[in-house]
Amino acid sequence: MRRIPIVLLLALLVSLVAPLAARADGVIVVDPPRCDPVCPDPVLIADQLNIRSHRVDVSIVDQVATTRIDQVFHNPNSWAAEGTYIFPLPPGAAISDFTMTVDGEPIEARLLDAEEARRIYDEIVRNMRDPALLEYIGEGAVQASVFPIPPGEDRRIEIEYGEIVPIENGLSRYRYPLNTEKFSAEPLEQVSVRVEIETAQPLRAVYSPSHDVAIDRDDDFHVVSGYEDSNVRPAADFELFWSVSSDAIGASVVSHVDAEGKGHFMLLAAPGIDEETEIVAKDVVVVLDTSGSMEGEKIVQAKEALLYVLGHLNPEDRFTIVEFSTGARPFADELLPPAEAERAAQWVQDLEATGGTDINLALLEALAMTESDRPTMILFLTDGLPTEGEVEIPRIIDNVADAAPENVRLFAFGVGDDVDAILLDTLSSEHQGRTTYVRPGEALNEAVSGFYAGITAPVLANVELDVEGVDVAELYPNPLPDLFAGSQLIALGTYQVGGEATLTLRGEVNGAPREFTYPVSFAEDGGSEFLPRLWATRKIGYLINQIRLHGENEELIDALVDLSLEYGIVTPYTSYLITEDDILSQQARELAATSIADSSAGAPASGSEAVTRAQEVQALADADFAAPTPMATFVTDEGQEVNAAEVLRYAGERAFVLRDGVWLDTNFDPDRMTTTTIPFASDAYFDLLEEHPDLGPALALGRQIIVVVGETAYEVTDAT
Repeated sequence: MRRIPIVLLLALLVSLVAPLAARADGVIVVDPPRCDPVCPDPVLIADQLNIRSHRVDVSIVDQVATTRIDQVFHNPNSWAAEGTYIFPLPPGAAISDFTMTVDGEPIEARLLDAEEARRIYDEIVRNMRDPALLEYIGEGAVQASVFPIPPGEDRRIEIEYGEIVPIENGLSRYRYPLNTEKFSAEPLEQVSVRVEIETAQPLRAVYSPSHDVAIDRDDDFHVVSGYEDSNVRPAADFELFWSVSSDAIGASVVSHVDAEGKGHFMLLAAPGIDEETEIVAKDVVVVLDTSGSMEGEKIVQAKEALLYVLGHLNPEDRFTIVEFSTGARPFADELLPPAEAERAAQWVQDLEATGGTDINLALLEALAMTESDRPTMILFLTDGLPTEGEVEIPRIIDNVADAAPENVRLFAFGVGDDVDAILLDTLSSEHQGRTTYVRPGEALNEAVSGFYAGITAPVLANVELDVEGVDVAELYPNPLPDLFAGSQLIALGTYQVGGEATLTLRGEVNGAPREFTYPVSFAEDGGSEFLPRLWATRKIGYLINQIRLHGENEELIDALVDLSLEYGIVTPYTSYLITEDDILSQQARELAATSIADSSAGAPASGSEAVTRAQEVQALADADFAAPTPMATFVTDEGQEVNAAEVLRYAGERAFVLRDGVWLDTNFDPDRMTTTTIPFASDAYFDLLEEHPDLGPALALGRQIIVVVGETAYEVTDAT
């Protein structure tokens, strides 16, 4: 049998200089074998090879990164696959020490400039009638021939290259192409990325906008960040930011300006973790539900959690405990030093679960012991609804608000599903805390101890942000949380006109005012593309929470509809945005707003559905990265299960929904826009791409697209 030549295109190397870096979708171009009398037209097929594993190990010393890739490809077909790899490179990539082996045998690689690579991409798009490569427009490439992969066999591809990681606005950024959604016929069996960083200056913030990474920091100069998964199709490139600073608190800004001139920015702030870091003395009050419903494993785990808190008080901290059921009983009538923790631990061991649930009395008892001159944290653990004393939720919320000084931070733990999520979330949000839900089968002691470990050492309380030189707005979270040793602050906001600016973080350390000032720069064009959608994710979470906790508000609902549609963010309240045929019209938006209002009004306050909804909304409001599809699947009103990824795609700054085989730009307004028709792969098509190269990722979606540039809508049609 004649071997079938194939072209495997893998976006392997990504420049850290260019703001628009390559995605890593692989494309397989297949030429059919000789046939008689006529062969079918050649087509692009994405199901010819499987990736058994994709492992990436990165070592970065100061600004020099060495990337090592180990991939195992499997040929599931009955024919041998022989071909050529092409690795797209963004403009300005400075690659050194590039080596590539196939099953241990070294092979030659050739560097293509952007013009030469563009000729290859255009030829494949024209001849194969598949636009997948257009997202690489404007990029150079590395080209290398590989050995054939026999039927049913594997090939191990190992690559190593070096590059300089530049610093911009105090932040370094490493990016690796992991977007292999089109590259493997089956999900990746194993995928992992490990990045080890060593710096000469102290490390501060370490952040990934693309993946949920684990971060291990042994000291101020070394960090290991890792991501791994199995049976997945990675849909986003791996990105990692980090900052270095000799200041007690390091702060940096990442920014972006979209096509309409609107700016978005992210503030990254992190303190040091060395012994010289000044820790704020705090008061800790644990309010523990000991009602009858806590009997059994719940009360056992609650005691273990409480013992953990008592064992991890700082020398200058103070504490007390209030246990409650039908009534409320404090361990002591005043705040005590850590020396009393051992006696308190014995008291905790003797607690039993019995009686009703008087939440109002317990919280007021705890607040009566707080003082306004020290940061105070209330840890409130409950597994039920108020059944004793004051049981009206609005009155409990008002009573706590009247009694709580401004320095109180209330952190609620809802144990099980029989809790009032509205009550817990309102108390947390109004007192600058958060709610942690411990679902049935989850360990309460692990949830509490893990959470408390993150807040045990506050370094800056009552944090405020001031920016001179650039007008910033719509900052989320708002208000800003306190800053703790070993953690970092990630805040998202907007601005109109970029430029040089001075950023100041203000707060208090042990009652004394402190401020930290940093010179920063806000982008005037381009920048980090992930920011607008991440900012929108957080704002949507904030809006839903306001509607959920405080009732229907027409202005908030309209803003929620607009944001969800513009940025293609699917939520439990807005899943219809990618199912309704005419959702882009004004009439459909109005119907959508009505649907949100009805959904909000009928939402339960307690039970499994309420807790699940609370967790989903909290995840949006606290998001550290904007997932490509925040909901993987959802169920329509008609009961149909829909995979969001099948009908919603992102391309650069744009979001698209699929309608009758056409990918529609969510900025397309059929009520006021007409379309300019352009046949796919025509001269006019490539002229449009030449004039607007940033359209490459959008045009790569398919052969039928409506995309908006300014106020002009272009309709690409699949004309032959």
